[in-house]
Amino acid sequence: MGELWSGMVKWIKDHSAMVQTVTAIVCAVPVLWGGISWVFESKSQSNHSGLTHNIAVSGTKISGFSGDTVEGTGGDVSIHHNGSSPGAIKAIGEAVSEPWRKWIAEKEGVIQRLEKELGISREAIISFLAIIREKDVLPEQWPGRLKEIAERHNALLQQLQAIPKGSPKMVALKESVEKAIAEYRYEDADALFSQLLALQGEETASIWASRAGLSMTRLRYEEAAQYYANASDVLPPSSETKKNEYRENEASALHQYGYKFDNNDALRRAIHLYTKLLEMKPRERFPLEWAGTQYNLGNALWRLGERERGTERLEASVAAYREALKERTRERVPLKWAATQNNLGDALRSLGERERGAERLEASVAAYSEALKEQTRERVPLDWAMTQNSLGATLQRLGERERGTERLEASVAAYREALKEQTRERVPLEWAATQNNLGIALQLLGERESGTRSLEASVAAFREALKENSRERVPLGWAATQNNLGSALAILGGRERGTERLEASAAAFREALKENSRERVPLEWAKTQNNLGNALNLLGEREIGTERLEASVSAFREALKEYTRERVPLDWAMTQNNLGIALAALGERESSTDKLEASVTAYREALNERTRERVPLDWAGTQNNLGNSLRILGDREIGTERLEASVAAYRESLKEQTRERVPLKWAMTQNNLGTALWRLGEREGGTERLEASVAAYREALKEQTRERVPLEWAGTQYNLGATLQTLGDRESSTERLEASVAAFREVLEEWTRERIPLKWAATQKSLGNALWKLGERESGKEKLKASVAAYREALNEWTRERVPLDWAGTQNDLGDALRSLGKREGSTERLEASVAAYREALKERTRERVPLDWAGTQNDLGIALKLLGELEGSSERLETSVAVFREALKERTRERVPLDWAVTQNNLGNALWSLGERESGTGKLEEAVTAYTQALDVAQAAGASYYVEIFQGSRNECNNLLNKRKRGD
Repeated sequence: MGELWSGMVKWIKDHSAMVQTVTAIVCAVPVLWGGISWVFESKSQSNHSGLTHNIAVSGTKISGFSGDTVEGTGGDVSIHHNGSSPGAIKAIGEAVSEPWRKWIAEKEGVIQRLEKELGISREAIISFLAIIREKDVLPEQWPGRLKEIAERHNALLQQLQAIPKGSPKMVALKESVEKAIAEYRYEDADALFSQLLALQGEETASIWASRAGLSMTRLRYEEAAQYYANASDVLPPSSETKKNEYRENEASALHQYGYKFDNNDALRRAIHLYTKLLEMKPRERFPLEWAGTQYNLGNALWRLGERERGTERLEASVAAYREALKERTRERVPLKWAATQNNLGDALRSLGERERGAERLEASVAAYSEALKEQTRERVPLDWAMTQNSLGATLQRLGERERGTERLEASVAAYREALKEQTRERVPLEWAATQNNLGIALQLLGERESGTRSLEASVAAFREALKENSRERVPLGWAATQNNLGSALAILGGRERGTERLEASAAAFREALKENSRERVPLEWAKTQNNLGNALNLLGEREIGTERLEASVSAFREALKEYTRERVPLDWAMTQNNLGIALAALGERESSTDKLEASVTAYREALNERTRERVPLDWAGTQNNLGNSLRILGDREIGTERLEASVAAYRESLKEQTRERVPLKWAMTQNNLGTALWRLGEREGGTERLEASVAAYREALKEQTRERVPLEWAGTQYNLGATLQTLGDRESSTERLEASVAAFREVLEEWTRERIPLKWAATQKSLGNALWKLGERESGKEKLKASVAAYREALNEWTRERVPLDWAGTQNDLGDALRSLGKREGSTERLEASVAAYREALKERTRERVPLDWAGTQNDLGIALKLLGELEGSSERLETSVAVFREALKERTRERVPLDWAVTQNNLGNALWSLGERESGTGKLEEAVTAYTQALDVAQAAGASYYVEIFQGSRNECNNLLNKRKRGD
């Protein structure tokens, strides 16, 4: 009567969800590539922006946390006084208001630490903090800015000595200026400069330049640029060298203003000035000065290019550095040659990050390696360390694009080299920044390894960084490291049983949001909201309800309030992609398709900016994700349109995610393609799609090798086993089913109970399914008993308390195997045990919670009751069976899950047929024929030829019996 077949059809549909779940787990492993996008805070700490200032002697570079540098006076900054002068006390007193007093009191600990770290007197620090407060400098930039102000303060006092003495009044005013600056009375000094300029002597240009130096000390870069322009303008054409020097300083001031205060227009003005200067200082006449301007032009172009979409400015930056190196040779000026090689490496890395290939990144590595030939540890230890840090960053980028871990390991080694000189005692914030970068490299390594050693080391590195990147000291740096710590914890949490790490991850992101507020740093806030959304999504996937998934969707939608398409199109697209992932996870748990449709919409939105031309690998990742949502939608619909679209999306993805370019991503998408083809193959009569699915999985396994990525290898083996099982259903031989069993047993060698107990349990369950199918084909009971044993193994980890729905699903499958054994043995004991297993399943598979799963188990329970009724000769059991099938049809509706509805209609027909055989009338047989006919109509409409054949056969046999009875045969 087809009850065996109908149970098997049910199994195919019911267990396809299981394989879908595991596929999702496998595909989630490389989430940074084709799935969730985490955003990290990386500090390359390059020696970039070393601007040449003629007011100071070029020398040691001083770096702050943010990676900005200035070429300073060539030595430690030291400003001490043996007691405050009356003038200084007066200056500080004038600045004091009640809010200022309160602010300084709050910063007492900071002041004491800065005194110790910078070697600058308390009096100087308080004066300099007044400048910093006026300019709203971020706390993380204070050490760098304070050193800059101190250097400029010292340089300005030296510069004043160069002003010609002039008249007695000029001399007196100049002495007053010097005294005011020495006492940090900068406002008074600026007023005195106005008086000096009013005298209009030959010293005017020097006075304008000194006044510009005062403005630079006060971080008033735009004002300084204007004063340097004035200095150049008052000089006669005959003073060409001095005029050009002031123009260079004007460009430098604009560059600093543009870089430090995010003013792109100022950077453009600086670039324009540097370009004009190159015409005024031809290479033939001023080779080293010309090279210095090329170097500074390269820096300004790089800064602006970093902020713009295209690569034109970055290309021009590389060209400028290469021009500079024509005169800044290693033989002539070895350290300047090395500094230029270093900055060339930075620009090449920026270009390489935007391009597909590795050519620019390789050239970046070569440039840093060149720089290190002169920037040796013995000679310039901190510059050596900074270049090691930058080298580590480029090696990390290369490692992200390559198959193995060699580059990532070299990146880790470079960061560890840097830390030999960037010690916590010597440069605490640079030490913390490099610990942060080391953490990121270790995390990337950990993602490619089967264990958690590198991931644990990554977490440790981030926690080390937080010892100096404290919230009090560098609130935004602290928030950035909290963000990175959250990402590492999330990946670790993905590999472990519980949710402790994932909870810690979400907590880290929430900590970050305490400083990364929307009002203060809107884009950082949006980035952290994005990452919080990712962590909540991972937590939600482990939990029964949808609360976390809903919160994940909310976090992504929050992020999109600042990550707008107009403002940051690629970040907007990334968040749309992640929103799609969360909506898809929600959609899988809901009976409607609204969330899945919204997921598809989000991915398609993302693709408006994530174009193939612009960001080919991101485009490919979103195509992969779009394929996932279309596949799930296709599972819920009658036709195959969505599944065909899913296959098309995966094939689009593979156009950029090639084996040569991104082998592991290619393998992941091949795996997903295999799953979509499998779904299509389930609906079709032949085996062509199923064979293509097997081929896709086998392609994936060419890169997802056991040696390289053992857990991903196991995941694809799992999916291959499931597809072979489906193929085995269609064939008369048991070869494919035997291969399926072998595949699952292979999986269990990596997905061990000790290592990943929940996936081990999933595989035991699937192994049980394959053994059950084999057992159905064989005359003995060995395979069926082995199937029961596998399910019971799974239940050792998939407990009701731990994973209630997985426990219920395994109880359901255990019921299937016991039912088959009971039928074979003619034993009501096994069938009673089967019924008991289904009823256990229904304790968690409730109609309210998982309506479709509840209906599936009701369907299976109906089959077992029907078999019991036939063995016992009991119409009561058959009546109960009919009632149970009708319960199932309350959720397995024709509109919602048409093919599942058709399967249950078929099973209802079977039970009615059995009842009809025991009755003298034709009522039950007529009902059975109607049920078969309705099932057949749906299967034909869906083009599901496999189902059509079975339903038609059942209807014809039942109809024959009905006609015989009507004729009285």
